[in-house]
Amino acid sequence: MATDRKQEGLQALGRETTYLFDYTPQVLEAFTNQNPGNDYWVRFNCPEFTTLCPITGQPDFAEIRISYIPDVKMVESKSLKLYLGSFRNHGGFHEDTVNTIMKDLIRLMDPKYIEVTGFFTPRGGISIYPYANYGRPGTRYEALAEQRFAAHE
Repeated sequence: MATDRKQEGLQALGRETTYLFDYTPQVLEAFTNQNPGNDYWVRFNCPEFTTLCPITGQPDFAEIRISYIPDVKMVESKSLKLYLGSFRNHGGFHEDTVNTIMKDLIRLMDPKYIEVTGFFTPRGGISIYPYANYGRPGTRYEALAEQRFAAHE
């Protein structure tokens, strides 16, 4: 049976959008997973992600891919869009940005498993593709994280 998302206190969904352009993790919202007993993948692709180089202030462009196996909570997609957009004027190295996104989503949802990859476009002839993952400690998802990390190209 579907839950009325308004009863879960979601603020962004269905409302006029106010875009934020500096790192704002507070906009992330979660809702209750209707299938917590099932393992399944949720994947988000954000092909138009932008942030700033913390040294030069020049823009960096990337596709951010987020894949996770939810438990009790799931990230609400509009709030995720607003959150990712909030990096627009934020200075952060590529590797730090990917880890920040992953850690913020872990704090929000406490997923069974999550991985975040940034496919940053070349700057100075070099592309950077940072990858970070997490599996809940003491569970089979911890082993999944180790396996996927070891097999990551």
